[in-house]
Amino acid sequence: MKQFLFLLALVSCLASCSPRLTPFTANLRNENNWTEKDLKKIQFYLSEEIVLWREIRDGDAKIDDGAIKIRNGRKVEEIRFPKRTPGVLIIEPRTNNFGIAFESGNSKYLMFGPTKNRADFVLLAADWKRDQGRISYGDKIYYTSDESAYARLLVDLRAAQKLTVKRKTVEGRKVKS
Repeated sequence: MKQFLFLLALVSCLASCSPRLTPFTANLRNENNWTEKDLKKIQFYLSEEIVLWREIRDGDAKIDDGAIKIRNGRKVEEIRFPKRTPGVLIIEPRTNNFGIAFESGNSKYLMFGPTKNRADFVLLAADWKRDQGRISYGDKIYYTSDESAYARLLVDLRAAQKLTVKRKTVEGRKVKS
């Protein structure tokens, strides 16, 4: 019985330490008054797996990101971002459009932001046609399935809310006469 109680206590302790992932929304940002500088201190995660691919032509010999696969008799480079992959904000080109990097040591990122239909931050593509989206990653163009359109940014709400933002407004100083 003691072993069971110890095991139960250990499991509950580990469960309380694990992140509580919540979809990131513009409302969450506004409620917490987070600036771009603040957001760069928050750990983001993917809600779903994202798979990017591009066709390799004979002149495209340089493969530096992914694995080469054969699809429908063609060589393709494939890059996988598994579910719950951690990422960081590296750029916010427009309000509520985030460039999130999932690889260290380079400046490649995927764009996320809210859409007309969704308040949470989802994967953005240059365009979506039928069952695939066209995405710029690094200096190359990749494609992804429409399933990746449902990949959202998640945050550990407990860790994110521990971020303390200390601000003050300076009233100025006038010359004494």
